Amino acid sequence: MTSLAGIAQIVDEAARTATPIPQLTDSQPSLTVDDAYAIQALSVARRRARGERRAGFKMGLTSRAKMAQVGVSEVVWGRLTDAMRLEESAVLHRARYVHPRVEPEVAYILKKPLEGDVSAAEALAAVEAVAPAMEIIDSRYRCFKFALPDVIADNSSSSGFYVGGWAPATSDVANLGILMEVDGRPVQVGSTAAILGNPIRSLVAAARLVAKAGERLEAGDIVLAGGATAAYPLTPGQFVQTTFQSLGRLSFHVEA
Repeated sequence: MTSLAGIAQIVDEAARTATPIPQLTDSQPSLTVDDAYAIQALSVARRRARGERRAGFKMGLTSRAKMAQVGVSEVVWGRLTDAMRLEESAVLHRARYVHPRVEPEVAYILKKPLEGDVSAAEALAAVEAVAPAMEIIDSRYRCFKFALPDVIADNSSSSGFYVGGWAPATSDVANLGILMEVDGRPVQVGSTAAILGNPIRSLVAAARLVAKAGERLEAGDIVLAGGATAAYPLTPGQFVQTTFQSLGRLSFHVEA
């Protein structure tokens, strides 16, 4: 069996070079979720060794329907680095990804650490500001085929993110309407309530799950709360714009 560090190198190279790879679980059927998180940590450590810096965390599978679809009862998480952050309205280069998709999210930035089992009130008290965001997710697996450990090992598919203007932490983001348009045509309509019923619950989950890995959410960390709609596939030439009720909008172009 290939070592976890060896698998992490494979996953990291696939992301770095935008090269599709076979499912890990095809050749490593005994791969567990804990193994997958260890691979994720090792893979992101390789990025940091190349100079990338910690930026925060992303949450995934935050929709009850998505959990049921993949047969899990808990959300997943991944790590964000500064190299993954894309400037608002900047071009997204399609060639840097394998199967890129975009989904609307709520972003939190923290003003103090958050760790372990916390209440929604405690989580909110740690928030400095909140913003509309779009996450670029990308599976490096061939034919977009994978099992849960594959996804987690692949940094829970997180590959990039845009963050809009920051609003006060007291802003109510529990049930905001969202409209995602591509070339002026609506492609996704939803609500922030799709994120565990309220995005703050995702931040609560982040504090708990990251602590299980021996880490914590730190002041200055950005936390992406999870997709509020299904992810939409990206192709060159598109102009993507997402409008969040009362929070504003953000957009980007896709180039080859």
